Amino acid sequence: MQSKNQIIHLPILKEKQIFLAIKREDLIHPLISGNKYRKLKYNLIAAKEQGFNAMLTFGGAYSNHIAATAYAGKLHGLKTIGVIRGEELSEKWSKNLTLKLAYEHGMQFKFVSRELYKSKDSHEIKKQLEDEFGSFYLLPEGGSNTLAIKGCQEILTNDDLQFNMICSSVGTGGTIAGIINASYQQQTVLGFSALKGDFLKEDIRNFTAKENWSLQSEYHFGGYAKVSEDLIHFINEFKQQTQIPLDPIYTGKMLYGILDLVKQDFFKPKTKILAIHTGGLQSITGMNTFLKKKKLPQISI
Repeated sequence: MQSKNQIIHLPILKEKQIFLAIKREDLIHPLISGNKYRKLKYNLIAAKEQGFNAMLTFGGAYSNHIAATAYAGKLHGLKTIGVIRGEELSEKWSKNLTLKLAYEHGMQFKFVSRELYKSKDSHEIKKQLEDEFGSFYLLPEGGSNTLAIKGCQEILTNDDLQFNMICSSVGTGGTIAGIINASYQQQTVLGFSALKGDFLKEDIRNFTAKENWSLQSEYHFGGYAKVSEDLIHFINEFKQQTQIPLDPIYTGKMLYGILDLVKQDFFKPKTKILAIHTGGLQSITGMNTFLKKKKLPQISI
């Protein structure tokens, strides 16, 4: 399944002689869109081939991965279990639209403290979960593993050879690692981190040996799922100008960063940029509920 590239026409791009297109991975599927479709594709095949009837994974309150895994599991006849960060959510999860969506598609939840969540990759935690839920196919947080990378390598196609700069948002590092592996010799891959810290570089190196990439860590807006009025205004204005919706956790921050770097002459004139829209639009409704409570502007849907 392939997505289309949409050319972006904005005055700043014309002024700086930059060609920008967005690969609309968000249009692949209404609920398993973008990189989530890519990451789950081969893991679902492996789970069934290995005889599992359940899939367990990890995520936070607004996790696109949790919502997509629940729907994909239902579609493929697999029971799904979500280990959710934040035990305080156990009494109010039904008011969280991401978790409610996952529950409606059959996901069973286990809410754990943030402290315990940090140990989610340990053998002891896996054993405890197996004792509680029985045998399951294990998917890491964000879905990033070797099979996920294989799926994400299919994002780029021969039609993308014309681009010399490929941009992607970065969460766990799996999507960008697949893009790096699939990139051509003349292409540079630029990642925009949605999280604070430099640890993502090592995570990405676990999945790729190539060196034609770098990370921009100045556009996280405070960290994962953190937003500002400036970012909200940008997302709404961008949609008005291009008709492309952006999510506030990943793609919105990436496009904000790309256009800010264009203004700063970071890219040479005549650079051809392909930005990957990784989907995640289901998070907008939940984020708007949060923004309303904080009396902040809403993201247009």
